[in-house]
Amino acid sequence: MYLIVGLGDPGSEYEATRHNLGFMLIDKLASDAGVTVGRRECSAFVGRAEIEGVPLKLVKPQTYMNLSGQTVACLLAKHRSDTKETPLIVISDDLALPLGKIRIRERGTAGGHNGLRSIIAVIGTNEFIRLRMGIQPEHPIADSKKFVLGSFAKSEREVVKEVIDEGAKAIRMILREGVLKAMSQFN
Repeated sequence: MYLIVGLGDPGSEYEATRHNLGFMLIDKLASDAGVTVGRRECSAFVGRAEIEGVPLKLVKPQTYMNLSGQTVACLLAKHRSDTKETPLIVISDDLALPLGKIRIRERGTAGGHNGLRSIIAVIGTNEFIRLRMGIQPEHPIADSKKFVLGSFAKSEREVVKEVIDEGAKAIRMILREGVLKAMSQFN
């Protein structure tokens, strides 16, 4: 069973922020699969689904970004396996990628993202698939924390919808044809 974890911050005040693209993509995948992500498990909202014939859990940690690793470790432990036996896909925003772009990687560093940093530190490996969705603006920003916790501008909303749709297609391709095929098509 796959674990697909969308990173974000809990609470209505963060719902539409740039930092919550991971939650937004989980919601899209759940909606497309006709399931809800609402059962509490390991300090997260979780929903069971089958996408492309693959059983999986869609996960929205409720620990805040910096503690996302606790949720992932708990869920992996419940499956009594490691990330090789329980494939893990983590979805996050990325300030270094232009708005509307996605990048898929089989493994890698945290790249300055606190949620990814937490997961790598707690589970003790960077060997998991990640789908990063760009939020970088076309202009310089003075305060990155304020920026990522801010809402998308009205002019950005159509691009956000498109990148969420592309992210859902990428996840489906990963499940159906593997990460390398998805990387060659979406990166």
